[in-house]
Formats: sequence, structure tokens, C-alpha cells
Amino acid sequence: MVVDTELSDADVDRIFHALADATRRDIVWRTLTAESSVSELAADYDMSFAAVQKHVAVLEGAGLVTKHPRGRERMIRGNPDAIRRAQTLLDQFEQIWRGRIGRLDALLAEDSPTTTAAPKE
Repeated sequence: MVVDTELSDADVDRIFHALADATRRDIVWRTLTAESSVSELAADYDMSFAAVQKHVAVLEGAGLVTKHPRGRERMIRGNPDAIRRAQTLLDQFEQIWRGRIGRLDALLAEDSPTTTAAPKE
């Protein structure tokens, strides 16, 4: 099933692959609230600097963060536009789901026995 969005299938795959990892979701969260250097990010995780750089590279490839130089450091900033596009896709899936539930409710209402009052004696 293809949903009409601004994202290609490859974009969607990259975004949700990137968000499938808890560390990467945390990096996105942190960099949406405040710009951070890779060094600052790496200090808060129980992994090597290189491992954090790889997580950032995956996020950058998905467009969820951007990297820019500030002096000798590479600063990471979350990209709210990419999050918005992913949210739009999820909203469309929700609309499909709610429509199906609505149709199921209507179908069940048609098939349910009607309640009638007992005849008076």
C-alpha cells in the first residue's frame, strides 16, 4: 500500500529505520530541544565516540538531524521538518485505521440483533 506523502518509499524506510533505535531517538529528542556537539552527545552514552558518530550519521542520512561546523566541533541540530513529514505519514495511516474501524463498527451494528420490548401480558 502506498500512502501519498512528500516522502519517497526510500525516505520513509530511512526515517523509520533511524527511529527504530532508542539511542537515535534520544539523540533526535536532545537535538530538537538544544543543539549539541557529537562530543557532548557521546559523553552521555555508554558507548564509544565512534559509535555515537555512526548513530548521528544514520540520523543525518534520514534527514532527522543536520550537522554543521562550529570552530573545531561538529554541531548536531534536530530537523523538525523531517519529524513533521513522518508525523503526516503516521496521521494518514491513523486515518486509514480509523476508517476501517468505523466501517467495522457499522457492519457490526447492522448484524446485531435489535432490542425489542417484551410484549405486555
